[in-house]
Amino acid sequence: MKKVAFKTLGCRLNQYETDALASQFQANDYELVSFDDPADVYVINSCTVTHQSDHKSRNFINQANKRNKDSVLVVTGCMANNAKEELENREEINYVVENDQKTSVFSLVEAHFKGEIIHPSKLNADLFSYGSTDKGFHTRSMIKIQDGCDNFCTFCIIPSVRGRAASRPIQDILTNIREVIAQGAKEIVITGVNIGRYEFEGYKFDDVVEQILDLDGEFRLRISSIEPDGFGNKFLSLLNHPKMTPHLHLCLQSGSEPILLQMRRMYTVKRFKEIVNKVRSINPNFNITTDIIIGFPNETEDDFSATCDAIKELNFGHVHTFKYSIRKGTRAERMPEQIDERIKTKRSEIIRNLSDKIKNNYRKSFIGKTQTILVEKTDGEIGSGYGEYYIPVQFSGVNIQKNKFYKVNITDMEDGSDPVLKGEMI
Repeated sequence: MKKVAFKTLGCRLNQYETDALASQFQANDYELVSFDDPADVYVINSCTVTHQSDHKSRNFINQANKRNKDSVLVVTGCMANNAKEELENREEINYVVENDQKTSVFSLVEAHFKGEIIHPSKLNADLFSYGSTDKGFHTRSMIKIQDGCDNFCTFCIIPSVRGRAASRPIQDILTNIREVIAQGAKEIVITGVNIGRYEFEGYKFDDVVEQILDLDGEFRLRISSIEPDGFGNKFLSLLNHPKMTPHLHLCLQSGSEPILLQMRRMYTVKRFKEIVNKVRSINPNFNITTDIIIGFPNETEDDFSATCDAIKELNFGHVHTFKYSIRKGTRAERMPEQIDERIKTKRSEIIRNLSDKIKNNYRKSFIGKTQTILVEKTDGEIGSGYGEYYIPVQFSGVNIQKNKFYKVNITDMEDGSDPVLKGEMI
């Protein structure tokens, strides 16, 4: 029985694609092992959004090569598109597979072990034929509905490495979800690069969400990440559906209007705040998390202060902070007034401290309330997982089982930068 190991960097879409590939390998009698263990196949699903992402991807390539020099090493993901020539010139890498051919990684590896060496460029290009994720790494079942992006933000390399926007046929999405629900999935997470811009044969994003919510079965629906410009009134009306989780990752990037304009974002800070206020009018506790880029070219102290003020005002459940990283070929690469790394580091630390304080206060507000937890791990009479608001919870009870819903009374909270709520099963 051959062994396969995966390492995934970057976004939820990459996580979904790794889950699907891992399920395919296991369905064909491969044993899934940790990336730290010896394996016959190593698959690195890379990210290239920042310099740090590239650095991490290269480190994992080096680690895989040191563990087993006779293994097959496949590098796929966004770095495989962005640095293809560099990676193909590395002798330790057997195959460099671009994003639109990632679905064929298993057939490529199988052919290799049968003595047939296929160049990845000869593989079929297909963005959506990944199959089930029932044997993946996550209890939540991710479903890919869209890929690529047409926005071309000035800082972003994604349109170059993921391609132009493409949407999956709605009936394929619904069929896929019916399958995973039949296999026992309790939480569906829809994902893509820019899912709010979904469009297929007249169907828009909110139509997809509506039809998913109408499906039979005991499940709840979570949205992985959405851009503010893809947020419509119909979608807003669906947020109160009993199967919809009260959590959205809504990307702000900056609280400064001039910086958003230079980023070529398709919304204003004013519009973003209007969206948040509308969502919170439905549910005051609604968890809105976000991304912030620190140190974008020309970012002044006033721009940075505006971002801090926005974070305080909007009471985010979590802020994922990035230091701006120059990506070749983007408009921002050519902008003057690039910010010194020391300033970026200082501002990032301020944002992280501010975010931790707000996140802790937000999570504390759930003490004394009830959450519905989907269990991901068990340890004796202790279960852990996430509630509907996407907050980690650990609770005590009897006969706790994985992939089951439990009503939990929240009694306390751990200290730390990512505090876990504590509770007791009702």
